[in-house]
Amino acid sequence: MEQYNVTGMSCAACSARVEKAVSKVPGVTSCSVSLLTNSMGVEGTADEAAVIAAVEAAGYGASVKGARGAGAGAGAGSSRAAAGSAAAGADDDFLKDTETPKIRRRLIASLCFLVPLMYLSMGHMMWNWPLPEALAENYVAIGIAQLLLTGIVMVINQKFSISGFKGLIHGAPNMDTLVALGSAASFGYSLYALFAMTAAQMNGDMAGVMSYMHEFYFESAAMILTLITVGKMLEAHSKGKTTDALKGLMKLAPKTAVIVRDGEEVEVSIDQVRKGDIFVVRPGENIPVDGIVLDGSSAVNESALTGESIPVDKKPGDAVSAATLNHSGFIRCEATRVGEDTTLSQIIQMVSDAAATKAPIAKIADRVSGVFVPAVIAIAVVTLIVWLVAGQTIGFALARAISVLVISCPCALGLATPVAIMVGNGMGARNGIMFKTAVSLEETGKMQIVALDKTGTITSGEPKTTDILPAEETSEEELLTLAYALEKKSEHPLANAILETGRERGVQSDLEVTDFQAVPGGGLTGELDGSRLTGGNLKYISQTAEVTDAVRRQAEELAEEGKTPLFFAKDGKLLGIIAVADVIKEDSPQAVRELQNMGIHVVMLTGDNERTARAIGKQAGVDEVIAGVLPEGKESVIRALKEKGKVAMVGDGINDAPALTRADMGIAIGAGTDIAIDAADVVLMKSRLSDVPAAIRLSRATLRNIHENLFWAFFYNVIGIPLAAGVWIPIFGWQLNPMFGAAAMSLSSFCVVTNALRLNWFKVHDASKDKKIKQNVKKEKTTMEKTITIEGMMCGHCEAAVKKALEELPQVSGAVVSHEKGTAVVTLNAEVADDVLKKAVEDKDYKVTGIQ
Repeated sequence: MEQYNVTGMSCAACSARVEKAVSKVPGVTSCSVSLLTNSMGVEGTADEAAVIAAVEAAGYGASVKGARGAGAGAGAGSSRAAAGSAAAGADDDFLKDTETPKIRRRLIASLCFLVPLMYLSMGHMMWNWPLPEALAENYVAIGIAQLLLTGIVMVINQKFSISGFKGLIHGAPNMDTLVALGSAASFGYSLYALFAMTAAQMNGDMAGVMSYMHEFYFESAAMILTLITVGKMLEAHSKGKTTDALKGLMKLAPKTAVIVRDGEEVEVSIDQVRKGDIFVVRPGENIPVDGIVLDGSSAVNESALTGESIPVDKKPGDAVSAATLNHSGFIRCEATRVGEDTTLSQIIQMVSDAAATKAPIAKIADRVSGVFVPAVIAIAVVTLIVWLVAGQTIGFALARAISVLVISCPCALGLATPVAIMVGNGMGARNGIMFKTAVSLEETGKMQIVALDKTGTITSGEPKTTDILPAEETSEEELLTLAYALEKKSEHPLANAILETGRERGVQSDLEVTDFQAVPGGGLTGELDGSRLTGGNLKYISQTAEVTDAVRRQAEELAEEGKTPLFFAKDGKLLGIIAVADVIKEDSPQAVRELQNMGIHVVMLTGDNERTARAIGKQAGVDEVIAGVLPEGKESVIRALKEKGKVAMVGDGINDAPALTRADMGIAIGAGTDIAIDAADVVLMKSRLSDVPAAIRLSRATLRNIHENLFWAFFYNVIGIPLAAGVWIPIFGWQLNPMFGAAAMSLSSFCVVTNALRLNWFKVHDASKDKKIKQNVKKEKTTMEKTITIEGMMCGHCEAAVKKALEELPQVSGAVVSHEKGTAVVTLNAEVADDVLKKAVEDKDYKVTGIQ
């Protein structure tokens, strides 16, 4: 996505016009304009110059982000400047609130001339406040003084008139057009009254002079501009608050790094660090770029990236990230990612991109904004005509028309969605939850089904030793020592669990096994001091050692708990069982409960066998377990789940990438692979499952805030415009002064932005206020039959064993087994891979020869 700065926009009508103009440029596939950040994101192959020309033709200024001089015409030939390593392409000006100081200066200058103007127009005329004798009885002089003071205020605030009438000339009236028309109409009619007054005075008509004196609206023209400026200043200040999260991230970027060159430490600018450079970090310093620890150890505070306040211990081989704080030790690291490739830069880019994109709900406001200003101008004209026809004076009718112009606020409509998206996205960033686009932030809360990958998502992804069960006449130490010696030669993941436990318990580690062999699908064997050691599954060990029924039952109980029992024997004598399992993360059960309390159906996907999968699923508390899913089969499972409702897929591995892409919302665990993170819509930097309900909770809160903003924006205009037009005057006598209309308009946008800022106090991990949204998840089931041909069944007991094994599969609703025919006919309620059926039967020691 190419990002641009856009200048000259004042309301949603402006952003809608720019978006429409750029969308027509050949090669542009999508365009999203943000009124909040005055930015534009463009996708496609269109030339930068053509995009900028389209913006300028619409009456606004544009430049590529990172370039300077984003005024009208500036940047048409500008090239993209280097963005800076931490900003990841974000413009430096985004860090600075340059608008508020300008508006403040305009406001102060306006007030200096508005105060004497109000003294003349209201203080003297309404409350008879004293004036110098030269003015006190000279009404024409009072009128001329008001003319001059108002003219000065209008010059100070000429921005409204220039922008407003330029928009009118281009056929794209905006909020500034409404303000400019209202102010100009007040000034123009007052000017007419002043000339009429001079004519009456020349004719000696003092009654006419006094009458025209009350027709002056100079103070309204000046007050309208000043009050709108007040509103703009409050709005700019509040908008600045919405980008605090992104600004904070950018300010974290280190400016220098200490690298080792020719054996000496040299401090260099951060943009001079290259991949492969060796850098050092002392206690209290920020880590400059992403890297790998080579020497030393320390505790690193990673709260800037993950929101986790507890420092993380780092040792050689561990990864460190830019902008994190080295707490205690001296470390020497190798740079692995620099510039825009660092984790911090990618986070900033994600937040920035999300600000530049547009949520689907924003289209409602866009459609209204496109016709809002012309409609308001038409209503003002109709109001003027109706009151004149009704017999009112031109001054009265004009006041009603001006009130309509200045009370209408397209800004509130345009800001309703982007301010909430920006604040919500910033809240997510502070809590380690990264929404890549505004669409992902809006849609995450609408998910009805959450599919969780087991390994690395629900579980830690690293097998751990859970039980050590020595046989009679064997000690735990002997069992673990011999198992350690045998497994030391293995490359199997389960071996690491035993080795880690052995190291923790300090077992003898210098024993060397000879004649080592790994038997695929069975286990290990080798010689140790003249004795034959074997280790592996039950079927393999049973070939060399006697396994009692009690031990078998013990192994089955372990398997029922989701653990993998590994048997070990020495010279044909069973030494015992060591159980290994991929244990679930501490927060997984609570995260699943929170999802269920939100009304979400939770599914666990795994390639494990049915028994292990059910055990893990039971511990986690999921609603449904889909086991035996091959890596390439996850995508098809997600496709099937999408027929039942909106699906979010949570995963961390390379094999999860297709499923993450296929799902309505892909959520990647941050510790996972780059491919998984790239494929996802949401990234959880803390790598913990409890952030999944937190992301959904934040999405729902943001969407709720958007609804509130849109309601008040629409409600304000629906109530305010009829009141300004004088609809209620015949019934209740309610009449709105144009100045109060301007005050109301100036506060409307401020109120919308302030409401969005309330999201800063939202607690993303507080489940106490979760509401269970009723989900219309389809429960349709498909029924099909498969016939499995089986060898080895000899009797009714065999039939019962096979029947039980098959019917334990969630996809099997029934099985008819015959040992005489050698078949099992299964009735399925969902698709299941043949390999799953085959494995369920063969786990009972029967052979499957075919499935039809």
